[in-house]
Amino acid sequence: MRVSRTGELKKERRRGKKDGQEGKTMALIDLISTEVVRLPITSASKPDIIRELLEVLQSAGRLTEFDKAYEAVLSREALGSTGLEHGIAVPHAKTDSVADLTMAIGISPEGVDFDALDGQPSHLFFMMLAPPDKSGPHIEALAEIARITRSRAFSRLLLSAASREEVVELFQEE
Repeated sequence: MRVSRTGELKKERRRGKKDGQEGKTMALIDLISTEVVRLPITSASKPDIIRELLEVLQSAGRLTEFDKAYEAVLSREALGSTGLEHGIAVPHAKTDSVADLTMAIGISPEGVDFDALDGQPSHLFFMMLAPPDKSGPHIEALAEIARITRSRAFSRLLLSAASREEVVELFQEE
């Protein structure tokens, strides 16, 4: 199933480039490296997960003002939970604490209550931050996360990843 899904996604990307979108399409893999993957997440609450993922971004040198970014994400969460369905959460915000779109990935095999739409625990966390003046890449990245996480098989592969390197490899194959 992994091979066919990968082939299907590659075809979709090629189609987008043929349609005159080359240079405009943001590749999610460009945001992902082992330094921005936390496996496993050790936090057990929504605010602590947000804090933990921001610490990952700060350690990777991708975040300038931790407290400002934390408040931005909490403010966004106050508008409505970014806990989606099927174990996926995409906490995100716009903040001038980052120069460019940046992302951290956290995986919690046990799952954490993130006020998800389906009431189920969240296992896969995609923290995304973007500068306030750069909406395009932020929206594209959110759409790509939504698209790839529709594949429950891919989500299961991420959840069963044994290392940060394996997480990055899975995205490279997608």
